[in-house]
Amino acid sequence: MVVQEKARRAATRPARAAPARASILRGTVQVLGELLITAGIILLLFVGWQLWWTNIESDAKQSAVIKEFAQGLGGAMPASPEPDPSAAPVDYGTPAVAAAPGHAGTIGIMYIPRFGPNYTRPIVQGTTGDVLDTLGLGHYANTAMPGAVGNFAVAGHRQTHGAVLDNIHTLVPGDKIYVQTKDGYYIYVFRNNQIVMPSRTDVLEPVPTRPGVTPTESFLTMTSCNPRFGAEERIIAYALLDSWQPASAGPPAEIAAQVAAAVGGN
Repeated sequence: MVVQEKARRAATRPARAAPARASILRGTVQVLGELLITAGIILLLFVGWQLWWTNIESDAKQSAVIKEFAQGLGGAMPASPEPDPSAAPVDYGTPAVAAAPGHAGTIGIMYIPRFGPNYTRPIVQGTTGDVLDTLGLGHYANTAMPGAVGNFAVAGHRQTHGAVLDNIHTLVPGDKIYVQTKDGYYIYVFRNNQIVMPSRTDVLEPVPTRPGVTPTESFLTMTSCNPRFGAEERIIAYALLDSWQPASAGPPAEIAAQVAAAVGGN
């Protein structure tokens, strides 16, 4: 009888162990599933923060920078004269070139009609995170200032933190890019763009991509990440200074409304 009882117990053990193992497995799968769902929610929230909230924060900060710049202009902004198609273009001589401000100091404002009638972005000294992530377009400190012979180079985010250069790929040759400083307005004309690897720092040379060459013209180079939702490459937009006019002449007619909206009422 004792032998039979031991045999019966031995025979029933696997039947009890199997449901226990299955229960543990189901519990483990359930926990992993919940963890994956939680991780997915956190990832979606992070993406939303990057693509939406950082833009809201940056837009607010950039508006404050523009308002402060406008207050520094002093006095009322001169009106833009009515354009006369028969009049010859006015030659204002050699462009005024300001000294570079300190880190995070405001240089001016950029207007790009191709990017829409409301595109108004501050240009700030420096390309570190504290500038690019909140203040707008960052000026490479070792490059020329607006209007100077050489390469005036700026950088900006494409999809986050204000997305200041989100539409850089839509520029077409002949598009005008306006830079306003306290001294006046500099009109650059877009030439072409180029996709390069991040290591291609020669795009910032005084003559872009031509190290050691002495510049004789005034360039504007804009750099941003490529593709739009990645950072494996860089997209570079090149423009050349076409003309300039002092602040006393008022803004160019094409951007007069934008300038008035940005700084005229402050």
